[in-house]
Amino acid sequence: MAQILIVDNERSMREFLAIVLKKEGYPCATAEDGESALKLLEQDHFDLVLSDIKMPKLDGIELLKALKTSSPETAVVMMTAFASTETAIEAMKEGAYDYLTKPFQIDEVKIIIQNVLERKKLKSENTQLRRELKTQADFTQIIGRGEKMRKVLALVEKVADNKSNILITGESGTGKELIARAIHYNSGRRDEAFVTVNCSALPETLLESELFGHMKGAFTGAIGNKAGLFEVADNGSIFLDEIGETSLSIQVKLLRVLQEREFRRVGGTKDLKVDIRIIAATNQDLTKMIAEGRFREDLYYRLDVIPISLPPLRERREDIPLLADYFLKKFNRTLEKEIERLAPEAVSFLVNHEWKGNVRELENVIERAVALSSNPVLTLDDFSGSLPRSADQNPISFSIPEEGLDLEDYIGRIEKQLLLKALNECHWVKKAAAKRLGLNFRSFRYRLQKYGIRRRPQLSPAPDRMELQGP
Repeated sequence: MAQILIVDNERSMREFLAIVLKKEGYPCATAEDGESALKLLEQDHFDLVLSDIKMPKLDGIELLKALKTSSPETAVVMMTAFASTETAIEAMKEGAYDYLTKPFQIDEVKIIIQNVLERKKLKSENTQLRRELKTQADFTQIIGRGEKMRKVLALVEKVADNKSNILITGESGTGKELIARAIHYNSGRRDEAFVTVNCSALPETLLESELFGHMKGAFTGAIGNKAGLFEVADNGSIFLDEIGETSLSIQVKLLRVLQEREFRRVGGTKDLKVDIRIIAATNQDLTKMIAEGRFREDLYYRLDVIPISLPPLRERREDIPLLADYFLKKFNRTLEKEIERLAPEAVSFLVNHEWKGNVRELENVIERAVALSSNPVLTLDDFSGSLPRSADQNPISFSIPEEGLDLEDYIGRIEKQLLLKALNECHWVKKAAAKRLGLNFRSFRYRLQKYGIRRRPQLSPAPDRMELQGP
């Protein structure tokens, strides 16, 4: 439990608070004035100081100033029987968390203490999390060696320090939040807050309160003032995930933030200014939603200053072996396993899977395989439970002639047939044919040269058919 120091020149007040807080389970110490308190703070650590303002020798404001120098992580709540606007403003300016006016209700003290300690815990967790995320959001942590992902990462690196709004589009599971974090932690705002909001996870009324905050009494259950996430993200970045799920009324309020960089709390009368970088993401077609009247066109153009489109995993199959290896090592660590590698047939199986859930689905599949396997190598059998084989992924079985065959020549003829078939189906548009075969254009062009396929024949003879007996 957090340690609390009670500082008051009235002995009865010190003893009363100590008794109450000890019953709540908090270890407590007491001091009769600021000087005595500083001596105790030199000897021990305290998470919270409850201090009277009017005291002999060293008053509460001077104690607060000294604490902010010697023990800045210690939270301070001031107590006074002589409350005034000036006193409260001075205490808050010097870094006090809150202040209590004597006489006060003991429940009020308990609530303030709970709030202070929860805030300290969240701040500590946030600091640790941000430290970990800075490492995770490094560009080297984003797996992508194919042409499409290289283009995305080059764009991300180019715009990271830009102040313009960014709209990230892509299917679910493609890594939109990872890209948003990379943008933030490689920008000049890296030491400030990165706040994530899932716009689809909250109903409209709650989302409005979360984003903009609310004033006490603004609605049923608003028992106190609450800062919104735009305030929390001030000087940092805010990531609005699934922006397409917001209602039109929320979109109007978001538009004002984007235009003016100011907003008003729910039930408030004062406009609050913020300096934030806004990064939004969606897996929906916002232009189609605009045509259907479900998304504001003016908001779309405010968000879509710098568009970043993430390709689905099926369009970057060359990255699947790298991603699989990365996730294997990751879950070896977290699950305390020592699986060495994936078998070649398992890698081939993963590369050819459809991956409708994209990178997120691949990560889940690898985690399940690592968790359940007891072998040093992940084989095809380790994925059979989570990824049923489709008919075209089953190995083709056929009889090998007794006189044998030339394997290289056999595979070469099959490859040439596939190249010609793709070209014919794509009307000899080579880039389209390459995409159909899952090849980058450079690799496709190399294969055409290898088999002497230079241009479309005037009369394309029917390719030799190879009689293969299916399973």
